[in-house]
Amino acid sequence: MGNIILFTIYAIILFAPAFIANPGAVVTGGHLVIDRGKTYRGKRIFGDGKSWSGFIGGSLIGILSGIIIYYLVLILKIPYPDYGQNLAAAILVLIPMSFGSLLGDMAGSFIKRRIGMKRGARGSILDQWPFVIASFLLVFAFARDFFMEFYGDLIPIAVILIITPPIHRGVNILAYKYKMKDVPW
Repeated sequence: MGNIILFTIYAIILFAPAFIANPGAVVTGGHLVIDRGKTYRGKRIFGDGKSWSGFIGGSLIGILSGIIIYYLVLILKIPYPDYGQNLAAAILVLIPMSFGSLLGDMAGSFIKRRIGMKRGARGSILDQWPFVIASFLLVFAFARDFFMEFYGDLIPIAVILIITPPIHRGVNILAYKYKMKDVPW
């Protein structure tokens, strides 16, 4: 039982870049709206909240955070699983993890627009889980060995899905408090 708990903690820490990419998009976003105001079936595709600067900037922040985790583990000689044998292998995990996070966030926005929810409307699960699921899917597709090692038994995935709503809510409250978001959700 102790190994499962420890391994789940490792899996959560290794998933941090996906969690960090999402607010990174808020920090870097706002320039070059992705859908350029276009609509699909009479409704905005994503809305003004999804910009190229946020998508790329947030993804790069996620990747950078993963590189920092990778080097901290290496420098501090922490007996801790990591993203790969070397930096190149780590980056091959971090790219799909970070970009997947923001692709999932965009998918959530797309669905919210289809069901008539406006930008900033509270979407609960549509705000919280699509980025996690898309990140997992892209890591599974492009870094399968890593995925199977850390998320193959499904317990870490379940734990991450359970802890995501309170983490997401807390980060959004902070972003709202510091006037980086218009709403606290």
